[in-house]
Amino acid sequence: MGSWGTLGPALLSLVGVALGAGGSLFGQYLVSRASTRQLEVQESAAHRAELKDAVLKFVRIALQVEKVVLTRSDASGTAADSELRQLIDDLWLAQAEIDLAARSEPLRGATYRYAFRLAEAARGEIADASALRGPQVQFMDAAYGDMWPGHRRADGDPTTPQ
Repeated sequence: MGSWGTLGPALLSLVGVALGAGGSLFGQYLVSRASTRQLEVQESAAHRAELKDAVLKFVRIALQVEKVVLTRSDASGTAADSELRQLIDDLWLAQAEIDLAARSEPLRGATYRYAFRLAEAARGEIADASALRGPQVQFMDAAYGDMWPGHRRADGDPTTPQ
């Protein structure tokens, strides 16, 4: 019993130190995990903001192209053609911005296809505006999917479950 009286407190001290160290390591692990999650959330928000700006710029230019293409007359002048060429150049630059900012290949592809269809319309190869709606919808769906992965876009029907 004499040796247990001396060894007992020493062993209990070692067990206390081991539990303390384990608790400290576990606490640091939890803090690290929370910091990592917070960084991921911040990076995701920054990506969304950057991509949103690029998407809005692209949409603004795309709508200008559509407006010019759909309202031009057969006797369009040099000034209108020059304006349209500049808009198409701006459209391709905006497409490149999205190409750089996008995280997903579906968004890159949908942006390219929509820009290509708009360029075709600008060249007079597409006369019907409805031919632009499919690529436009695919682009918007892909943009939403890139900004909010895993979330479905609302379809506008409140009775449809999400």
